[in-house]
Amino acid sequence: MLSLWGAFAGLTLLALLFVCWPFIRNFKAVANPSVNAERIDIFEQRQQELADDLALERISKQSYNESLLELKRRLLNDLSPEQQLQSRGNNRILALTGASFVVLLSAVFYYFTGNQAQLAGWEKAMQELPALGERAVMGKGEPLDANERQALLLGLRTRLAQDGDDAVAWLMLGRVAMTLNDYEMAMQAFDKVLVMDPENISAKVSYAQSLLVQGDDSGMNQAAKLLSQVLQVQPQNIDAISMLALIAYERKDWLEAKSAFELILSTMNESDPRHAMVAQRIAEIDARMAQSDDAEPMHQVTVSVSIAEPVADRIPLNSVLFVFAKAASGPPMPLAVKRFEEFSLPLTVTLSEADAMMAELSLTQFDQIQVFARISKDGDVAVDLGELEGKSAVFNHQEQQQVDVVINTLIQ
Repeated sequence: MLSLWGAFAGLTLLALLFVCWPFIRNFKAVANPSVNAERIDIFEQRQQELADDLALERISKQSYNESLLELKRRLLNDLSPEQQLQSRGNNRILALTGASFVVLLSAVFYYFTGNQAQLAGWEKAMQELPALGERAVMGKGEPLDANERQALLLGLRTRLAQDGDDAVAWLMLGRVAMTLNDYEMAMQAFDKVLVMDPENISAKVSYAQSLLVQGDDSGMNQAAKLLSQVLQVQPQNIDAISMLALIAYERKDWLEAKSAFELILSTMNESDPRHAMVAQRIAEIDARMAQSDDAEPMHQVTVSVSIAEPVADRIPLNSVLFVFAKAASGPPMPLAVKRFEEFSLPLTVTLSEADAMMAELSLTQFDQIQVFARISKDGDVAVDLGELEGKSAVFNHQEQQQVDVVINTLIQ
């Protein structure tokens, strides 16, 4: 901070010197007597010639007067100054005026274009870093809001830049970045932790969580590898088991998913609000396994998703595509959903019972459905301004297994 203000002061002094130096110098105009004497002699000769021409009536009196006046003007212009320019008093006033103008202009320019607000926010974040860190880690006081998490993130990055690597600080930085949905920064932070402490269980679990949010196959495989390493050391780590259960469920590995969910259920009391949800998920897996054993055909719909030309250039950066089916007359909960963080339109998607969010709410329960395609700017399925959407007409998926959806509406 001191170096910043020192740089400001140095630049200000340099600007003042540049502005004031011409006014505080002594400028001397040194006369050249020999040159002036020659010019006067020439003037007198020319004046005599004009007088002779007038006497001989070669020129009129008026021409004589005009020529003489012109000679005098030329002489005044050609004579070198013979006095020294010593106006130091006036120069000091001009220098003070110029310095004041420079300072005022710099202050106004910095006020409108500078980052004083960000600088003040950074200073505040550094002052509040211990208190924010205690609230985040120890859970003391009110939970951190989004602005406080941003301040904590800024303070941690500054502290790491100043004090060097600290595994605990990097771990906290990664977790805070995850709460702000900056998963790239979070994974970079967890990478730092694992370089310094390769066996850090908390970093592996958090890293796996951030990889699962990405939703791609490579991230899922890497997350499964990290979670397996955690369970080798801590076989009863519920966080790791829960995420492995989700990975198995996404891969439709029903036996592994059921085993993981049953292990999670065994650690919960019936009074736990999550108990019923996990039990329901196990029942859903049993139903899927029974369906696979019976080899019954699975209800599914093939959706061709495209985008209309007028809104093709309105796709937000880092957007997420949701394709989902809803009952034409029924609950608002989707019957089947697929999510794509990386997509290129047009795209063909298959929705089936395997994509149901709840076992008792799937394509088998309703005949008349409607398919939607929505491009979300924040990865949330809830509708928000600036997002794009398209939908099909209502149809009977028992009779029609293929439908086209054109994204053609900008939500405003």
